[in-house]
Amino acid sequence: MKPFTTLTCVLLALISVLQLSRVLLAWDVVVNGVAIPLWASVLATIIPAVLSVMTWRESRR
Repeated sequence: MKPFTTLTCVLLALISVLQLSRVLLAWDVVVNGVAIPLWASVLATIIPAVLSVMTWRESRR
């Protein structure tokens, strides 16, 4: 696996894990006075996780 591909997989997986921890621990996030809903973190968990797996599978070919 190329170094950039490895780094990409790791970073996307890390983003997914951090967003999942926000969902499970119900952390409140407020940006400029606007509360970010938990469903946004659910999407931010699924999308990077799928991209990480797809990148990893593509690099194995």
